[in-house]
Amino acid sequence: ELEWEASGEEQDLPALPIGTRFFLNLSPADTKDLKSTVSLLLEESYLLTPVSQAALLQELAQIVLLVRSLSPAIFKSQLLRLFGTMDASLVHTMLHLKATFTDSLFTVEDESFLLKRLVGMAQHPLLSTPLKLFHTHCILHFPENRPIGWNADESLPVLLTPNMAAFLFPTLFNDSNTMLSRLSLVSLAYLESTDEERGPAEVFDYLVSLYKLVNTNGNRERLVTFFRAVYIFFSYFHANTQYMSELSSHLVRLYQGHCTVAPHLINLINSTQELQEESKWPVALAEALQKVIVELPMQHLAPQNLTWHLQVLARVAQESSISQGRTVECLLGLAQGSDLCQTGDWRVGNSVLSVCRSILQHQNLETIFSELADLLQHLFLHFQDVDIQDHAHFYYTMLTSLSGEKLSGIVARGVGNGTRTKARSLSSIMPENTDLSSLSVLSVKHPTLQLVPIVDEHRPNAELSGNVSKQDAEEQYLEKYLDQFNQPGFASTVVMKYYLTFAPNVDSQYHKVFSVLLRFDLRSSHYEPIPDLHVPCLFFDRKPHTFSLALKPNCPYPTVLHTTAIFTTEDGHTCCSQLEPVQIGFSSLFLHLPIPAHWPANAKANLFDHLWESLAGEESSQAALSLFCFKTNQSPLSELVELHFHTHLVSKHTDPERYKILLFLPPRYHVLYSVGLTGEMAKVDILTDNWKLLPLINAYLLTITSEN
Repeated sequence: ELEWEASGEEQDLPALPIGTRFFLNLSPADTKDLKSTVSLLLEESYLLTPVSQAALLQELAQIVLLVRSLSPAIFKSQLLRLFGTMDASLVHTMLHLKATFTDSLFTVEDESFLLKRLVGMAQHPLLSTPLKLFHTHCILHFPENRPIGWNADESLPVLLTPNMAAFLFPTLFNDSNTMLSRLSLVSLAYLESTDEERGPAEVFDYLVSLYKLVNTNGNRERLVTFFRAVYIFFSYFHANTQYMSELSSHLVRLYQGHCTVAPHLINLINSTQELQEESKWPVALAEALQKVIVELPMQHLAPQNLTWHLQVLARVAQESSISQGRTVECLLGLAQGSDLCQTGDWRVGNSVLSVCRSILQHQNLETIFSELADLLQHLFLHFQDVDIQDHAHFYYTMLTSLSGEKLSGIVARGVGNGTRTKARSLSSIMPENTDLSSLSVLSVKHPTLQLVPIVDEHRPNAELSGNVSKQDAEEQYLEKYLDQFNQPGFASTVVMKYYLTFAPNVDSQYHKVFSVLLRFDLRSSHYEPIPDLHVPCLFFDRKPHTFSLALKPNCPYPTVLHTTAIFTTEDGHTCCSQLEPVQIGFSSLFLHLPIPAHWPANAKANLFDHLWESLAGEESSQAALSLFCFKTNQSPLSELVELHFHTHLVSKHTDPERYKILLFLPPRYHVLYSVGLTGEMAKVDILTDNWKLLPLINAYLLTITSEN
């Protein structure tokens, strides 16, 4: 029988600590059999795939760890093969064995060789980037035989010298992930180094090179990488005042040339303060940015850059140690000396009030009371937006009526569940870092409204030209007809009519909706964008709203109309609902021929003949002639033509039975049908000036001639 022995003192099983380890006591004969079995499995393991080998080695390691009579040295024969592997799963298993058995299996020489192997693999040119990152990660979490201290975060093994780490020094040509992981590694290696060439100076020089690259041509990826590199440098060398001061200068110059980096700088200040609460560098950087902004000439505060500057000033105002007198003076001068209030931009006004809010919450107001009161008073008297006026007046009233302590407590955001209530009850001024839940639009899961197409058998003609006189009508029609298309936008619109009504089984809370905004999206490059549509109100027990939608196709292809409705319910909630998509078929794009109204009745037939001769005769790469045949067993040919092409019929002959049909598809394409009978078969000769329409034409004819 197997006997279990706990490594701790004897006590009841429920009272055993979670970390208590158990060992299996075997008889000498069982131990011998188990050892031979493990040895055999290890000898034959090379026949397995790398993933299977890794799984087997980890299972056998658990057995050896469990049975005290088995020595970890049984894996010694496998180390040489594992040292030379390039497979990530086997490297991970080898490190697992090292962490499990330490110096019972790995000597100091083995540990040094393995570390050098990882350094070499982390920069091997034939390995992919993910594998290189994996080996770098292994170095940063290397399981040492005799670690000096325990650290859950990244740390370097003692045997990794700065000279070895130099092989992994990042370059500007590395991808962002490789660059950042290597920068973290060499920063750890050089942290205690006194060698100027291999110390913090070299890491800082690399950071300056990265700054120059970003400052010259910084795309989004490079910019994010640079700021993450700055954060890494700060985390290791924040105590070096010389380099941190130079780094602040570079960051300020970067902001002067590219103020759009404001969110990155704000995030950097927040992150570095959380990392090192006692460090003065984040505050010094914020103060330097404030100085740059308030010293800008008025003409340099362009509207497109102003919101970035205000974001930075709002963050700087949260530091109670930084005086805000110059900030308030700058904003007051901007409000009085520019068209800031006259333009009435809500976003800019909200950004200014965000700065004021931070000042009210975090600053001592005694020294800036008058200037801040003048600023708020000017905003609520002159800003051309009612919402900004109301909130500026609200802040002004609190400033002049409450003590600084009470004012700071009221303006401060609530904690926990009270945040939303306080934000709604006070001002709803939402700075960039505030929860936007009170301003959110509620999403409705099921469609609330729907669009119903209006079937119009007598749709009016497209836009007509009045430039052709009656005398010209007696001349050649084709030339006069084609000249009309030289007018911009001529006959380029398809007008679709719809009912806007409620969807079936809609909830009663949506039976009265107001200020309905319909946003249309065809999701096709073949159509021009459709402007939004506003409907004042819609009631469930009243007639649906009727409206027309103007489609401007670049190519007359079928499409799907997707619609989003944003509306306000009777109880004041703003909701957003997706409507069911509406299919716009090929036949919906058929328009009447856009000819002048005073042309005679035979003009269409004349135009059909000349257009057919023109398209059939010219060697155009766009024109195409095709043929379609179908049986007329189910219904006479005349009924089919009358049903589907009545409004597009230009001529009709009874003996023999023949029809000429002319379709116009905007913006300037035509489809000509010459339909006749040959026995029991109907033959349709098709001619078009856009060969790309032939599949659609064929599919449409198949649909209307189908027996079903």
